[in-house]
Amino acid sequence: MVRLLASEVQQLLHNKYVVVLGDSVHRAVYKDLVLLLQKDCLLTHKQLRTKGELTFEKDQLMKGGELDTLHNRTDYREVREFCSDHHLVRFYFLTRVYSEYMETVLEELQSGTHAPDVIIMNSCLWDVSRYGRNSLSSYRQNLESLFGRMDQVLPKSCLLVWNTAMPLGDKIKAAFLPQKCKGQYRISVATLKKRVSQANFYSHAEATKRCFDVLDLNFHFRQAKKHLQGDGVHWNEHAHRRLSYLLLAHMADAWGVELPHRDPWEPDPVAWESPGLVEEWHPQANRGPQAFAQAPPMPLPRPRPLFPPPGLPLRPPPLLSCPLPPPQATPPLPLYPQDTYFSSDHVFHSDEFYIHSEGPSPPHTGYTFEGDFSFYPQPPVPNFRPPCHQRQAPVVHRGFPRRFAHGPYTPWRERPRRPQRHAPPCLESRPQ
Repeated sequence: MVRLLASEVQQLLHNKYVVVLGDSVHRAVYKDLVLLLQKDCLLTHKQLRTKGELTFEKDQLMKGGELDTLHNRTDYREVREFCSDHHLVRFYFLTRVYSEYMETVLEELQSGTHAPDVIIMNSCLWDVSRYGRNSLSSYRQNLESLFGRMDQVLPKSCLLVWNTAMPLGDKIKAAFLPQKCKGQYRISVATLKKRVSQANFYSHAEATKRCFDVLDLNFHFRQAKKHLQGDGVHWNEHAHRRLSYLLLAHMADAWGVELPHRDPWEPDPVAWESPGLVEEWHPQANRGPQAFAQAPPMPLPRPRPLFPPPGLPLRPPPLLSCPLPPPQATPPLPLYPQDTYFSSDHVFHSDEFYIHSEGPSPPHTGYTFEGDFSFYPQPPVPNFRPPCHQRQAPVVHRGFPRRFAHGPYTPWRERPRRPQRHAPPCLESRPQ
């Protein structure tokens, strides 16, 4: 997973129309994307909990929310929009994957001045918990109707990314779930988890059948439950920033755009996926004294160099809310002249995104020195290993064969045209 700066996200989504459809979890997806288009910082806890506000980071509440009435019924509506000179992001709150309201949203998108370039969508928790005992079967039928309509309405240039529902906690206290009072059907946590797993399976199968993309968020966050909030449904700001990076990497891969190569400088996977609290281990009383001997101290980690090896860019600046690692002593290293391209204050240009080519890329060549040629005196050259920043790609399930576009704004779902064959030119007239 590559961390992206706000300037790079602006370049990737330049002149793009992004639509986010979903529940309160995807409202936070919309908010983090809007924030990342403007600043290199994380959402606050208050921003994650607030809903229906009139404005958020220069966006505008179009319908519902505080303009109407804030409630937790299935007819709740909220439409938000962020518009800048070269970016347009819109959010629609959904309580059911396909309904009359969803049909009006599709008609609005179809009749709008601009067609959407990207649609990020999920609807699951409300569907399987607020519509009776047969909600799972009706959810499966609504999925078929939704993807069928999407295939008819959306242009071929639109990228639809269906997100699977994220994992749930062991204790769920979300306000949208039905209560025991008022004769409503109360669903248990175990039943809700089972229904979410089945709903993810149905949505994945139906989306791939229609050649739409699926981003398996349930897989990515299956062992990161320590980033869940207290209600067991919503996630904190670190999880949503990681989610935004996965979505942006998916878009870049679909458009054939290569992201900048740099050190991801992300948390250790063990620290990211480990549980929040670790139980203390109490030795038994019948163990001998050797059982209480202290373990030998672990070796200290190797200090990181002050400057990157030649040919590697600097890592991006840390986010404001992320804790910085403690300073470590580093051995002195020789100073190397720094190129202006690797400056952390430079403005991101479009040529840093380069397009995939069908031929093999040239191998990376570092700094080489001839055996019979040397300067005297010559500073010692550290033995750096060749750069290797290949990270595992996001877990996606492609329903359509991939094709690398010739530009970041070329529709990827269109079939390539066959090359025209021209007859070879005749240099001289043939004998009769």
